[in-house]
Amino acid sequence: MKDILQEITRLRTERGWSEYDLAVRAGITQSTISTWYRKQQIPTIKSLEKICAGLGITLSQFFAEGEDLVSLTQGQRDLLDAWACLSREQQAIFMELFRHI
Repeated sequence: MKDILQEITRLRTERGWSEYDLAVRAGITQSTISTWYRKQQIPTIKSLEKICAGLGITLSQFFAEGEDLVSLTQGQRDLLDAWACLSREQQAIFMELFRHI
């Protein structure tokens, strides 16, 4: 199982950010982050979602192991969001069209 606090630290330091930098980008207080480490507390899912948003990743990416980590461009995210709204029939039509491009 992934050590959540260690992963937050890894992702933050990869970016060269202090706890304060992450707090500002995530929209939470630095004291909240410091408390997690001081008391070895796991952040709530809501807080972890904010942390991920501040880091520019999804929760799935946060918990991905090794090669599973995938970064998407905004255009790719938009395409996947649009795809998710299509019916199965619409998806099939799109795929048929896409194969002929």
